[in-house]
Amino acid sequence: MQANSMMSLTETLDNKFDELVENCMRSGAIDLNLYQEYDVKRGLRDSTGKGVLTGLTEISDVIGYKNVDGVKEPTEGELYYQGYNVKKIVGNDLDKRYSYEEATYLLLFGSLPNETQLRDFENILSSLQELSGQFVRDVIMKAPSANLMNGLQKSVLTLYSYDANPDDIAVPNVLRQSLQLIAKLPLISVYNYHAYRHFSFFDSLVIKPAVKDYSTAENILHMLRPDGEFTKLEARVLDAALVLHAEHGGGNNSTFTNHVVTSSGTDTYSAVAASIASLKGPRHGGANLKVQQMMKDLKENCTNVESEDAVREYLQKILNKEAFDGSGLIYGIGHAVYTLSDPREVILKEYAEKLAKVKGWEAEYALYDRVERNAVDLLAHRSHVLKPVCANVDFYSGLIYSMLEIPEELFTPIFAISRIAGWSAHRLEELVNKGKIIRPAYKYVGHHVEED
Repeated sequence: MQANSMMSLTETLDNKFDELVENCMRSGAIDLNLYQEYDVKRGLRDSTGKGVLTGLTEISDVIGYKNVDGVKEPTEGELYYQGYNVKKIVGNDLDKRYSYEEATYLLLFGSLPNETQLRDFENILSSLQELSGQFVRDVIMKAPSANLMNGLQKSVLTLYSYDANPDDIAVPNVLRQSLQLIAKLPLISVYNYHAYRHFSFFDSLVIKPAVKDYSTAENILHMLRPDGEFTKLEARVLDAALVLHAEHGGGNNSTFTNHVVTSSGTDTYSAVAASIASLKGPRHGGANLKVQQMMKDLKENCTNVESEDAVREYLQKILNKEAFDGSGLIYGIGHAVYTLSDPREVILKEYAEKLAKVKGWEAEYALYDRVERNAVDLLAHRSHVLKPVCANVDFYSGLIYSMLEIPEELFTPIFAISRIAGWSAHRLEELVNKGKIIRPAYKYVGHHVEED
């Protein structure tokens, strides 16, 4: 009888909760025609997909169009950090020095460092590349999360308690905090991964300190791998990926989030944690993982992955919402700003090809190239597409990370490791210019209840 009573109570609670869900869905639904009636820019974009202008920045410029006699025309994409073309910062010389630290300096201080400035900057970051044993034990090792982005948020927020002056938002103090976060986020990310694997899958737990003379890319590979070994090519390719993900204008979701939260006057740790929360989303930083999942599904369900026709047929099924996740999206294809090409994707594709030849992944790389070409062509022929479509940076980044033996759990955290440079630059820019608190308007379209 008691068991039946408990089952009956559970069913009653479930039914009550279902009723609440229905009420919530009904209450939250807004007539979509009202968005057009009131000219609401959903997603802060106009009807053509162009972002609504909400601020000014000198940190980076994202170019997807050119202006010809007052008419916007699609062009090959370009990305500039503080006026410097990112292609020149990354370069294609595999023997050149690592560039992420140089790019970080550029984003924060507005100019490329000379040799002395770069060496001093690298020494400063190296001096901050450590986490106390107490922090690792009490914060990272306790209740590790399967989604490492939550672990990053927890760790960053807890650093507030280890800061003697956490709430001071004067530029000197925020710069100090930013440099510490830039230096520590690689350790936080890799340590969170090791803790998760150890406590969830009983993997051996090996926590390595950062090597002072290593670049950020080298340290990620060193701390991640059991033997700590890596090749020059592997580190150079990862370094290029870090540079290309470091910044992308003030309008991307996580950076705009940082601007919004910073404008309220909150502390650095809260602002960065908010950006991490944004980046976690599969429509932003988690997109390369969706590409990996899509490619896995393709290999399991496409009749012949080496056939152009078979791959094209599978991609058409995705667009028809008959394959993969039913969203109708081919992940890694298309971008809000870029039209003919995404410069980051162009560079990463070159590095992916070089790495594939060394790693023996030529067939996998060829499949990605096949999917890219057919997906772009299919989307270009869809009548409702208003601008040319290209592959974006997420399409090849996951492939590169896989070839580098970086686990999927770390894909988005590595994005955060890179983008912390851009977030920090934008937070400082917001504070230097003493902007108003960001407060857009929402139109009330409900009804007032008249009481007797």
